[in-house]
Amino acid sequence: MATVWNNVSSVCLSNLNSNRIRTRPPAFTPISVSFTRRRLTIRAAETDANEAVKSQAPDKAPAASGSNVNQLLGIKGAAQETNKWKIRLQLTKPVTWPPLVWGVVCGAAASGNFHWNLEDVAKSIVCMMMSGPFLTGYTQTLNDWYDREIDAINEPYRPIPSGAISESEVITQIWLLLLGGLGLAGLLDIWARHDFPTVFYLAVGGSLLSYIYSAPPLKLKQNGWVGNFALGASYISLPWWAGQALFGTLTPDIIVLTLLYSIAGLGIAIVNDFKSVEGDRAMGLQSLPVAFGAETAKWICVGAIDITQISIAGYLLGVGKPYYALALLALIIPQVVFQFQYFLKDPVKYDVKYQWGEKTWMQSGKLS
Repeated sequence: MATVWNNVSSVCLSNLNSNRIRTRPPAFTPISVSFTRRRLTIRAAETDANEAVKSQAPDKAPAASGSNVNQLLGIKGAAQETNKWKIRLQLTKPVTWPPLVWGVVCGAAASGNFHWNLEDVAKSIVCMMMSGPFLTGYTQTLNDWYDREIDAINEPYRPIPSGAISESEVITQIWLLLLGGLGLAGLLDIWARHDFPTVFYLAVGGSLLSYIYSAPPLKLKQNGWVGNFALGASYISLPWWAGQALFGTLTPDIIVLTLLYSIAGLGIAIVNDFKSVEGDRAMGLQSLPVAFGAETAKWICVGAIDITQISIAGYLLGVGKPYYALALLALIIPQVVFQFQYFLKDPVKYDVKYQWGEKTWMQSGKLS
């Protein structure tokens, strides 16, 4: 959330909402209807076209220099692995979990109702498990499933296109992670004594967003603008809403402000597109690096991030919060330095390092 492993000044928001109480949305029926075995099975009409793509890819990647750490984190440069549990972990991409876990912390802090006692800490840990390993893991596994033809071109050594894990095992993992995440969401609503299951509905909504992001016929990721904003909002807004809903009240002003801040998340999402240009172009996906070229796309990426954060700093200054505005600007300066030092020089080489750091950095900006 993931759709289901992405930022406005959190202290400012906590001031606006320090005495509020909680919320969170979703709905399982749409997912259970459209997320059937049939939808997760290769359509006969797609098979012939996809076989031509797969036949060009080697059965295994040259894994002699692959890293075991990268394999467990689910990032490029991974070693080939035969242990099914390690492969399952790789599909969930643990490297994507920390920003969502941190987002839960931001939402809990913004609620003004989190206390350092055993119960609140335990609830926050369960919420982090729901947002990170379960629903982000579901999102990442689902995305890899529907990207298997693209990965056969870009990264043929990944677990699914290489055949390291079977179709039935992938589908089982998708369902277990989804149902586990939704189950934890329901438990949190009961634990928080919510009259309305807001955390559960947020989890269902995030899961549905993850599904339509990756799966046809909508497949939001086919459009670079829509898909990247959906992805950015999932990483930035949803975990915040989860934490705030658990300990406080999720209000319209917070929803709007975090969604606006998610424009910066659009920039972060673009980072992931640079390594997939060849496959995206072959499969007709209009990612921004494909549509505009790598040079233009990298400037759109950093522009979306920096302009959004500077605008939020201006907003904080306008509402009489100069110290929070200065704190946010102080976080933006090293960010811009890293952009010029690494990302703008080589967005493919530094994509994972920059993307992970940027998500966490932006969440820190929300707490400034």
